[in-house]
Amino acid sequence: MVKNLFKIGEVMEYAGLSRQVIHNYTQLELIYEAKRTPSGHRLYGKEVFERLKKIKRFQLKGRTLLEIKKMLNGAK
Repeated sequence: MVKNLFKIGEVMEYAGLSRQVIHNYTQLELIYEAKRTPSGHRLYGKEVFERLKKIKRFQLKGRTLLEIKKMLNGAK
């Protein structure tokens, strides 16, 4: 594995989220894959961990995923 890139399983374990939730967050552009392996598996950079923390904090405050996306991407 490339240094500082993490497999989805590692991201799941860190965040305590299911594979489907990680996939959904990626599809919704709440988090971004950094690269794909030759076989098509997603790899995430270390910055994904901070974004997941922010997503969790916003959810605890009752924010929707759409609201969270706008906040993370700097939209008003």
